[in-house]
Amino acid sequence: LGVQLGISLRFETFHAGANVAVLAALEGLVHEAGPPLWLFGAHGVGKTHLLQASCALAGKRGLSSAYLPLSADARLVPGMVSGFERLGLVALDDVGAVSGLPEWEQALFSLYNGLAEQGGRLICAAPGPPAAIPFRLADLASRFSACIVHRLQPLAEGEQGEALLRRAAHRGLELPEETLAYLTRRAPRDFAALCRLLDELDTEAL
Repeated sequence: LGVQLGISLRFETFHAGANVAVLAALEGLVHEAGPPLWLFGAHGVGKTHLLQASCALAGKRGLSSAYLPLSADARLVPGMVSGFERLGLVALDDVGAVSGLPEWEQALFSLYNGLAEQGGRLICAAPGPPAAIPFRLADLASRFSACIVHRLQPLAEGEQGEALLRRAAHRGLELPEETLAYLTRRAPRDFAALCRLLDELDTEAL
């Protein structure tokens, strides 16, 4: 399915802004198993970045992990998560995409319980908190309501320039001040869109 970790999506490339406590919670869970975490926030605040960064850190610590974007591909089937309970960490992106689908909800319920029994770690992400996701399986809704919930805050406009400079430096790209000023003035204020544009510029420059 071509689902793989983005090479630049690491904790060190994430500009925390007001989300310092969220990063600490994620890194803490990777280092020591604990209650599942649930991240929510608007599009572009960094949910996918942090899920993949958690998997990357787990790999560095010798933990097996899996990142699965549940809205990424129509070929995704519930049976894919069978066996995931034996992993050290599972990161589920856009969990709400499969809410209301009985087979998926049952698969996630089994995965949740299996990870709890095996001592694995679970991180979920969605646009809203667990209570806002229309799960039909009451037991699954109950399990997810026990997650430790964190809301991700978007970067303030004043922080976006510094974050773009850091991202460019990580790619080995020198971003002149005039280019940075142009991007922050003319491009969408959505930081995820700014990052995609920077990556496109880097690719075109090569």
